[in-house]
Amino acid sequence: MLPLPLLLIIIALGLALVWFSRFQKSGKTLITFGWLVLLLLSLQPVADGLLRPIENRYPTWQGNQKVDYIVVLGGGYTWDPDWAPSSNLINNSLPRLNEGIRLWLANPGSKMIFTGAAAKTNPVSTAEAGARIAESLGVPRSSIITLDSPKDTEEEAAAVKQAIGDVPFLLVTSASHLPRAMIFFEKQDGHQRAAQPMGTGDPLSDVVDA
Repeated sequence: MLPLPLLLIIIALGLALVWFSRFQKSGKTLITFGWLVLLLLSLQPVADGLLRPIENRYPTWQGNQKVDYIVVLGGGYTWDPDWAPSSNLINNSLPRLNEGIRLWLANPGSKMIFTGAAAKTNPVSTAEAGARIAESLGVPRSSIITLDSPKDTEEEAAAVKQAIGDVPFLLVTSASHLPRAMIFFEKQDGHQRAAQPMGTGDPLSDVVDA
């Protein structure tokens, strides 16, 4: 479970104990603990420190190996055609896309692959939203592949393997998500090498060898 939902559950449990039980001290302890941890995680130096080991494990790609594909994993999004295209990506999704475009520009002739199924309340898939925004930023549609059936990271890894086979590619996702993503992609592709962050807490990408 991600830290934020877990901390909210802890705080909610503490409130329930305070309001509906005689365990006032335990409830106050849970509320205080949850609030303090939430506060610490919201501080940039703390977040940077927690993510730095991940970034040290996956150093920034410096163009030492050219690739034919850049895979950008799906993230939070919505879709309203009346908005500026990039406004439809939320949380770390826009930095992921920006990093993907940077890598695409650094690898002439490569293709961008966007992954992710449609959310229940959205008319387009995560993959299609990313593709449309990339296109609005200058990436031609002929250089974009969408994989809009995967519903989670494991399915994304399988779909990428099916789409491009045993071809090395750059995997782009958020720093905190990359270790989990690499577990599934390594199962599909065997091994990996050289990775890159754009800075603490920002998207990371890894060169994956099939």
